[in-house]
Amino acid sequence: MAMAGASEAPDRPLPVPRSLLSQAITDLAPFPGRAALTWRIALLCALVSATAMLFQTPEAAISCYLVIFLMKPDAVQNIGTAIGLIVLVALVVLALVPIINATVEVPLLRLLAIALVSFVFLFIGAASQLGEIGGVIGLVFAFLLTLVNMAPVADVVTFGLRYAAYMAMMPMAWMIAFNLVLGLSPVRLLRATLRERLEACADAIGSGAPARHEALVELLRADNTALEKQAGFVRLLNLVRRENAAQITRDVRASYRLMMATSGLPDDLDPARRTGILAALHTAIAALDAGERPPMPPAPDIAAGAAESEIVAALAIIAGAPEGEVVAAPKAPFFFPDAFSNPAYQRFALKTTAAAVICYLIYTGLDWSGIHTAMITCYVAALGTTGETVHKLGLRILGCLIGAAMGMAAILFVMPQLETVGGLMVLVFAGVLVGAWISTGPERIAYGGVQVALAFLLTVLQGFGPATSLDTAWDRVVGILLGNVVIYLIFTRLWPVPIESAVRAHLRAALAGVKRIAALAPELRPHAVQDAALVGSEIGKAAELTALIPFEPAAIRAAPLVEAVLRETTAEIGQLVRDVYLARVPAASVETSLTRLDAAVTT
Repeated sequence: MAMAGASEAPDRPLPVPRSLLSQAITDLAPFPGRAALTWRIALLCALVSATAMLFQTPEAAISCYLVIFLMKPDAVQNIGTAIGLIVLVALVVLALVPIINATVEVPLLRLLAIALVSFVFLFIGAASQLGEIGGVIGLVFAFLLTLVNMAPVADVVTFGLRYAAYMAMMPMAWMIAFNLVLGLSPVRLLRATLRERLEACADAIGSGAPARHEALVELLRADNTALEKQAGFVRLLNLVRRENAAQITRDVRASYRLMMATSGLPDDLDPARRTGILAALHTAIAALDAGERPPMPPAPDIAAGAAESEIVAALAIIAGAPEGEVVAAPKAPFFFPDAFSNPAYQRFALKTTAAAVICYLIYTGLDWSGIHTAMITCYVAALGTTGETVHKLGLRILGCLIGAAMGMAAILFVMPQLETVGGLMVLVFAGVLVGAWISTGPERIAYGGVQVALAFLLTVLQGFGPATSLDTAWDRVVGILLGNVVIYLIFTRLWPVPIESAVRAHLRAALAGVKRIAALAPELRPHAVQDAALVGSEIGKAAELTALIPFEPAAIRAAPLVEAVLRETTAEIGQLVRDVYLARVPAASVETSLTRLDAAVTT
């Protein structure tokens, strides 16, 4: 019966997109862990800025930007990221030594070197798992090469090494030390995630419409692979006993399995059966709150449906029962399969590099180095599709205006009262706290928070102590706005990439995951948690991108009918993966649905 409607369009109404205001209010609301990460980012930025002031190291705002951009809740992940970036920076700087020596006296060659280094790292970041880290490395080293002409010829190599250490290595060293002392343990975070998932399942069942419960849908579309990696670090680093580490890994998979099963419960579930499931969930939550292992749930009776049986099986695994065979999803290679055949990655790197070089030529041609933030903006504002880039530019402009207003107000009313670096640290902490609260939210608003903090820092961190000049602050704001304008013009005029194509790519990846689950023997499908989570993540990305279609220029924007089809297809794949996952019937039952959805995605 679970497969009866699999070949038909979903009978539930499609979600109505929220207004921008209501969505922003929701995205700014507190959630568990947000405040803890926010004050840690703010405090770390205060320490980094104080170090820059005391040792008179330049570009403290960029150092703080790296912290804001890279800092995550998991202390182990932060330490690993920081170590990796330090190693990468050191290796690339050493590789740049001959380039610096060869271009120090020839500005044209140096410009070509900037373009080459920028293109290479932007391309690698876009076409591989390196992601936005590639853009960060490209930013650091392109900016480094723009500063070579400031160094004495005889000291150019050591100058470059010092600047790389100042801008990237110093904040990363602070990130390592900070997370060793005040970082959040991945064990604690994973336990909190387990509780959050159990609570969401209980709330969804209590609502009477679990498949449409917003919080549960959001969790099903989150990145479960990242949580499995966290659990792997716990095991690898022996943060807990081996048997406990193994249980944490099982809990990650079992709790996702629990959410999938919960979303498959019928709305008209018998009240007595619903009460029994809720009792088992609340008992497990109470045990976790008491620091104990949850007890075994009651065995399902013979009349229980597939979803009910899966809920009991998942709770039993969380209670310590054997998990059984795990069906692993294919591991993603470092480079995407189409990395060297799809011109989109090269075009992205070329467009971003062109924007950065144009900004560099503008501010050097005008001899107006104060607006060098234009070049920085190009690296942090560019995204794969035109709609994403325009949306991000909107966030950056709004964030820039808010951060600049905060910074200028601080210069006028707070800076004259400051006499020590300690006072400046308090000011940085307060300003970054606002931006970090926004940046720790969903991706929809996170870039705006990064820009609030960056614009604030660029205005107040002008030298090596409290400053009261509005001229420098104004120059840096002008630079940010210039960078936004240049990158907007390039990304909307040169090889514009419609969101529709990116949405279809995510939906194709989701369908591939559904097909892998459907190809399994029915008894193995509940063990394909990794594939089910991959499908959820892909349709989540597709839904987020579809919401950005209104930000696209009209010339490349998908027609309203096409947008509606994409939304409907996304919702249907979400329903289909649940039906296939919970089904105890052969895969042939879903061939019609898969064929139709394939046609809808590739049209």
